[in-house]
Amino acid sequence: MKKVVLFLALGAMIASCGGKKEEKKDGFEVSRTKTEDKKAETSQEVPVDLSNKGVGPIKSVEFGDEIDQAMADRGKGKFESICVACHMIDQRMIGPALKGVYDRRSPEWVMNMILNPDGMLKEDPIAKALLKEYNNAIMLNQNLTEDEARDVAEYLRTF
Repeated sequence: MKKVVLFLALGAMIASCGGKKEEKKDGFEVSRTKTEDKKAETSQEVPVDLSNKGVGPIKSVEFGDEIDQAMADRGKGKFESICVACHMIDQRMIGPALKGVYDRRSPEWVMNMILNPDGMLKEDPIAKALLKEYNNAIMLNQNLTEDEARDVAEYLRTF
């Protein structure tokens, strides 16, 4: 009798552990699988254009052969107080990484973007492409003077 009861209990346990039933729930389902790589698509849309001077007050910037260390130090202080919220040196963040920015943009373009981001985002094709690439995260006007923007531009030459 014990064997029969044991056999029935074992059979009931095996039957209850059978196939997995899937419940169909009403509502929506979230899929965490990646279906496309937008980063590869969008990064190719922003052109490298060293002849574009941008839209704003800066028409010409002359960099010396040597970095002006006093100017770069002032620029570093300004950069660390206002720019690091959105920019890192060698990583994308809310805004683009700034290492090697002068390999992609003219100094005039960089200073005009610092001084006149609103006008640049409305009229400059590179600024518009960057806006699109960075999910419409606009660069805010920090109301810097031309001297402060020049200091930041000099600091950007150091890396």
